[in-house]
Amino acid sequence: MKAAGRSRRISLRTRVTVAFAVGALILSAGLATLTYGLARSYLVRQRETSGLRQTYANARLVRSVLASANPDIPQLLSSVRLPSRSTPVLRLGETWFGASVAVGRETLPPALRETVAGGVAARQRIELGGRPQLAVGIPLPAVDGAYFEVFQLVELDRTLSILLNSSIAAALVTTVAGATIGWWASRRVLSPLAAVSSAAAAVASGRFDVRLEESGDPELSRMAASFNQMTEALLTRIRRDARFASDVSHELRSPLTTLAAALDVMDSRRDEMPGRARTGLDLLSAEIGRFERLVENLLEISRIDAGVEELVLDDVVLGQFVVEAVRTSADPAAPVEHEPGAGETVVRADKRRLERVVANLVDNGRRHGGGVVRVVVERDGPWAGFAVEDAGPGVADDARDRVFDRFFRGRAAGMRGDGEGSGLGLSLVHEHVGLHEGQVWVEDRPGGGARFVVRLPVAP
Repeated sequence: MKAAGRSRRISLRTRVTVAFAVGALILSAGLATLTYGLARSYLVRQRETSGLRQTYANARLVRSVLASANPDIPQLLSSVRLPSRSTPVLRLGETWFGASVAVGRETLPPALRETVAGGVAARQRIELGGRPQLAVGIPLPAVDGAYFEVFQLVELDRTLSILLNSSIAAALVTTVAGATIGWWASRRVLSPLAAVSSAAAAVASGRFDVRLEESGDPELSRMAASFNQMTEALLTRIRRDARFASDVSHELRSPLTTLAAALDVMDSRRDEMPGRARTGLDLLSAEIGRFERLVENLLEISRIDAGVEELVLDDVVLGQFVVEAVRTSADPAAPVEHEPGAGETVVRADKRRLERVVANLVDNGRRHGGGVVRVVVERDGPWAGFAVEDAGPGVADDARDRVFDRFFRGRAAGMRGDGEGSGLGLSLVHEHVGLHEGQVWVEDRPGGGARFVVRLPVAP
């Protein structure tokens, strides 16, 4: 689960770019390693072969000079050293001669001396003064001796170091180039998906007029056509459902009007009825009132879904408006308080809809929240609004987003209410506030209960 969470946090474009970069790094590093290994092997072998060939030539010269009478060995070694820029060492019997004080018998590895003493030419890499050297030995059995030369490998190591650094730099450049190509390729490949994502987000927010353009690519054109067909089918179904709800609500108004008229007639003769009949009349009156509110809410929602509702905006002094709206609500005695400077704030609002918002929230607190404790008019920078606080059990955390859904009953929202509501009041609050480009949410009230907060943009 943790690995899946990490993969979700890393975007697909980033993963594609990283994949290209890692691939380029592995390929370039492998190629650089192979190139460096082959070049190093060739240069070292070439240098050793050259040193061995030169040592053989110098050994023949030394042997011919030693065969003469009274050879001058120091002068001989000096003359051999000058053209080759190496350091010669000569053994005659048990005596050792060197052209340099720094290079002599002790400088040569014992294994190399023993191998040459056995009559076999040999070579070995050594370090002298922290610098790499190549020691080559040639046996001279004719004079009971051996000839050695020590060659400096500083130039070879410098060449190999330059080659290694160049290989690393080339690998880094290739990695950056691979990442750049990966980013460019992912952008080209994922740009159609970004368009689909934006279109899907627009459809989810209610913009059903969004369509994807069909490109020249067959696969993308098929995806765009399928998306457009899906959006069109969804829009058709939503319109059909909205029209059905509107038609049903309109059809119910006529019998409801008849029932309400009949109820008024019966209520006018209430005193002539026995006690049981009056109780039944009260129940019938309550249910018809509830039925009327349900039909009105359904008609309001169907008009919003159909997109035929238009806002009639006016400048509204928020503090005064909330006071008047509460007075005409189901709980006119609910106290209204103003935070400093909030009461005179002006917002652009549709008075009918904003009054409905206040009434629904107050009625929700009265029915399902144990009564409205207070209504507070507030100001928060570019936002102004009000909060309706009740004395109920509050709304559970997992239900605070769903409490504004249609037909979501209060009993499921933290055991609020008695289940008599239609589940449309808070949904209408959400719709009306959304039409004003505002926000509405529910939070806990300090001391217990729920606090429904409405925020609207302040008029410029």
